[in-house]
Amino acid sequence: MKKILDNIKKHVILTADEEDVFISKVTIENFKAKSMVLKPGDICSKSYFINSGIIRSFTVNDNSVEHVLNFSCEGWWISDMYSYLTQKPGNLFIEVLEDAEVVVLSKENQELLYYEIPKLERFFRILIENSLIANQERLMDNLSLSAEERFEKFCSKYPTLIQKVPQKQIASFIGVTPEFFSKMKARLLKK
Repeated sequence: MKKILDNIKKHVILTADEEDVFISKVTIENFKAKSMVLKPGDICSKSYFINSGIIRSFTVNDNSVEHVLNFSCEGWWISDMYSYLTQKPGNLFIEVLEDAEVVVLSKENQELLYYEIPKLERFFRILIENSLIANQERLMDNLSLSAEERFEKFCSKYPTLIQKVPQKQIASFIGVTPEFFSKMKARLLKK
């Protein structure tokens, strides 16, 4: 639980008693690579903090093309935020790419924590604000940056994932076809 408590400490300081209350409201789960944590149509009732491993969220369009929204690795949170916050069926897949140990927080327990430890409401507000900023920045990048520039940003944001994640998923994340990505990467290596 040290990693998640350290994550919380970046924004709010909990007393020892508050840490105990928080720990009593979460569980640890292990997922094998290729496990689906969530599928479209499911109602997302949990958020996940990654202790170890890699998890991605993605959607599939009518032509069966995957669009990767996020990669989450150690120290990051992941959830289908639309479904989690509205408690309506979501439209994302959440898939484990590398065996993962996660801290699981249910929506119900998160609401209880807001009541029992009000400063955690501030913590989760900050997380949501940071997520909103990152999503807006990614949207702006997709509209204004070249594929090479988007790949460079990916490399700086996710330096450990370049060798761990299939290239077709990186291509999807930056918004290009796997073929284009392969040619672009070869061109960049020649520079």
